[in-house]
Amino acid sequence: MPLKRFKQLLFILCLLSVFFSFGQERQKITVKYSGNTSTSPDIKEGALVFLRDKSKQVHFIHKGADLFCDKAIYYEDQDYIEAFGNVAMKQGDSINMVAKYIDYSGKAQMAMARGDVVLTEPQSTLKTDTLYFDRIKQQAYYNTKGTVVRDTSGTITSQIGRYYINASKYQFIQDVVLVNSDYTLNTERLDFFTENGFAYLFGPSTIVGETSKIYCERGFYDTNSDIGHFQRNAKIDYDNRTVEGDSLYFDRNKNFASATNNITVTDTLNKSLVKGHYAEVWRAKDSMYITKRALAITVQEQDSIYIHADTLMVTGKPENRITRAYYNARLYKSDMAGKADSIHVNHKEGLTQLINLSRYNSSDAFAMKRKPVLWNIGNQMTGDTIHLISNPKTEQLDSLKVFENAFLINKDTLSEEGYNQIKGLRLTGLFRNNELYNVDIVKNAETIRYLRNDEGELIGIQKSKSGSINVKIIDQAIDEVRFINQIDGNIFPESDFPKSGRRLRDFDWRGEEQPLSVEDLFKDDPPLDLPIIQGLADYVPPEAFVDDNVTERVEEAGKATPKKENKAARNLPIKTIVKPLESTTKESDSTATKPLKQIIKKEGQ
Repeated sequence: MPLKRFKQLLFILCLLSVFFSFGQERQKITVKYSGNTSTSPDIKEGALVFLRDKSKQVHFIHKGADLFCDKAIYYEDQDYIEAFGNVAMKQGDSINMVAKYIDYSGKAQMAMARGDVVLTEPQSTLKTDTLYFDRIKQQAYYNTKGTVVRDTSGTITSQIGRYYINASKYQFIQDVVLVNSDYTLNTERLDFFTENGFAYLFGPSTIVGETSKIYCERGFYDTNSDIGHFQRNAKIDYDNRTVEGDSLYFDRNKNFASATNNITVTDTLNKSLVKGHYAEVWRAKDSMYITKRALAITVQEQDSIYIHADTLMVTGKPENRITRAYYNARLYKSDMAGKADSIHVNHKEGLTQLINLSRYNSSDAFAMKRKPVLWNIGNQMTGDTIHLISNPKTEQLDSLKVFENAFLINKDTLSEEGYNQIKGLRLTGLFRNNELYNVDIVKNAETIRYLRNDEGELIGIQKSKSGSINVKIIDQAIDEVRFINQIDGNIFPESDFPKSGRRLRDFDWRGEEQPLSVEDLFKDDPPLDLPIIQGLADYVPPEAFVDDNVTERVEEAGKATPKKENKAARNLPIKTIVKPLESTTKESDSTATKPLKQIIKKEGQ
């Protein structure tokens, strides 16, 4: 019995040995067709030469790959083949590579193609001079400049590239250019997925179209949908407008862009700049929406105008531009400031309207506080609505109109609680060199005025009523008051004028609310809570094409013939040194926006 069992075991081992030997033999390169097979004295090492005939090419197969050529030299001891003339290598139904020459190691499963190389897969076509193909890792690599064509995305060129077959992903390095019928993309690193057309940009990158230019140092672009996300010094140039922010979103089909956190929108044509922390820009409509600490700056030669509100909207073409600021809007320039629920600016007409929203009424405890207010060189003006008219060409204030419940207050400079006051139904003011010099109060006009002599001594306090009042202002002080259709009036010594009567009805001095600087525009704002932008991941350099795994396979391929040249190692790519990514923001910064930004910075922003 023991002997019988031993014989059975020996028989099984022999069968397994034959099976594995057969399996190993089947793993070698196999000749499926050859028109002519021979040896040649010109070829050392006893290699076989295969030639095609008139009907078909030479055909080899190896582990699911087919190799076709006009001529081949096969080194059987190293399982290595050199293929010449109209060479084609196919892997399954998806990968097809053609070239003038291909060498292939069956042991290392490494191929090198040279001369008009074309690699095609279902979504793209790769062309280059020399291409290396690792069948184990399913990767193709070139470092002699290559071109990838994808019908829906365009043509991509780069100095170095790698194709990951299983992931349907290209990785392009150095001088990367994607040319599309609608735009041209330039970057230093690009990861591109052929199935969905997703492109990931790393390093200084630009996307230039007919109507826009995008810059970023980290970005994503969907080449099928023409939608992108951009970060790291990102900006979009729309004609004469530049949008910058920590994170930008762009939809080319809709001509739409949005930005999040630390946003600046610069309009070089209109010399204006808008800041905030969330913005939407519609190019076709030439409109913009911005919120979260929104600030609009109109740059003028002598003095810039700042408008701050919860939300800003800028609409219309440059020749018909409208700016709307609403919810606690505030205005500041060196000689003027204002507050209102809403501010409306018609740039073409030079009309600025300070408006009280209709939702506030006389029964609202805060209605009086919410009335529009304007300060100019010591004068405070309030009313239900205030209009400022300026000359768009000279940028000088021309006139002022206060509609309904007009009230002008000027603090008496020599007394602590004295206020010169004029009120009426409507007020019209005229400016000279941006200073108020003439005021007309019409209908139900009332006044309280502190009269002083040339030495500044108080003569008396005048209180009057009339149909209308004309006021002349010189050096920020009321110089002359003319009463038209006067009803009554008198001048009282200070001691005879009761303190309870020194304020006209609806008197409301709001000097503590006046912004005295750009920073004051934000003093009543709640704390700013900005969203955290996760951002795109940092660039991870790819592992070397010839890594430890490839080196081990190549060395293993040469062990069977230690006295011969290891042919699997003779055509491996030389390692390429890739420069680290560097920011080029300073060089890429639009020269058109620099002077405007310098003006803003000079004024404290």
